[in-house]
Amino acid sequence: MIYMDNAATSFPKAPGVSAAMVRYTEEVGASINRGVYGSAQEAGMEALLLRERAGQLLGRGDPTHCVVTPGDTWGLNMVLLGALGPGDHCLVSAVEHNAVMRPLSALHAQGVTFDRIPCDAAGRLETGAMETLFRPSTRLVVLAHGSNVSGTVQDVETAAEICRRHGVPLVLDAAQTAGHFPIDFDGLGLSALTAPGHKGLLGPSGTGLLLLSEEFAASLRPVITGGTGSASDEEAQPPYMPDKFEPGTPNLPGIYGLSAALGYLLSRGDAIRRREEELIRQFLDGLRGVRNIRLAGPWEAERRAAVFSLDFQNRDNAEAAFRLEQDYGILTRCGLHCAPAAHKTLGTFPQGTVRFSPGPFTTDREVQDTLAAIRALAEQQV
Repeated sequence: MIYMDNAATSFPKAPGVSAAMVRYTEEVGASINRGVYGSAQEAGMEALLLRERAGQLLGRGDPTHCVVTPGDTWGLNMVLLGALGPGDHCLVSAVEHNAVMRPLSALHAQGVTFDRIPCDAAGRLETGAMETLFRPSTRLVVLAHGSNVSGTVQDVETAAEICRRHGVPLVLDAAQTAGHFPIDFDGLGLSALTAPGHKGLLGPSGTGLLLLSEEFAASLRPVITGGTGSASDEEAQPPYMPDKFEPGTPNLPGIYGLSAALGYLLSRGDAIRRREEELIRQFLDGLRGVRNIRLAGPWEAERRAAVFSLDFQNRDNAEAAFRLEQDYGILTRCGLHCAPAAHKTLGTFPQGTVRFSPGPFTTDREVQDTLAAIRALAEQQV
């Protein structure tokens, strides 16, 4: 088996993730904020360690403003539903995932309007056009840092500067970049950043992070409220962080696993990014000259993630994905990848693409075997 679906979920996970989850389940077991006994205190310290590690990795100095969520989609819903109301206007890119577009579509039915910032044929944000779309009612800009279809990584530095000039909060969806690219939340002046635990952060499914600035956290309405184990004498949600956005009993096995994953990433420094750059170069070099395929996204290695979507010109893409698994043992993701807007922008709608996404544990041999299989299928007479 050659696993080429890391953009959906990473596999294998970071060393130590499963052991940490088993240890919590078999040796700790307690919740946080619900007891003063030893194991409950230990669980609370692990949750704090997770926040500290997340802040260190993603450039957020205050660990209390690193909220643990059930995933990236959950965090995006918390931001969109908690910040926007009737009469408000939002800007998004033309390559957003449905994790943004579906809640925004639901809000549109309630009186929220939005505009899509154009992107070029490779999925790169047209920042000049972005400048013209702000309105007096614009309350939020939400951008996918990296496309889950094309691998295009946006110029978030320029986008952040534009948002600062207009005084509008910038929310970064780091689903495809957290753990892959260096991100400096505080340095960029972001208002919010969402990330899944199970992709580039190499942690378990059902985990995620929502990083917030102090100002944005204070203005954001909690979408879900309930018990936190704190301020139990009040029936109102605690206003302080992170309790304001963490009701209910948290996913403690997931917290232990994600904390271990972040510890591994921090211990590796920039080695994982360097490895990804090698994989990107190998893939792009191997695809050059292959007949009957079209790469959706940029051919340049710069500002690119290791996500490669191919449109096979000589066969149905679903059939190509099936053959890749059956004949070569290569696991990919075929279709529209929950991002129809991206495929429309990239010119691969409605047929979709076959997506190949190696990860930090992908070997050079696996990359070469995958490229050989692509060439064989693409150049085969049908």
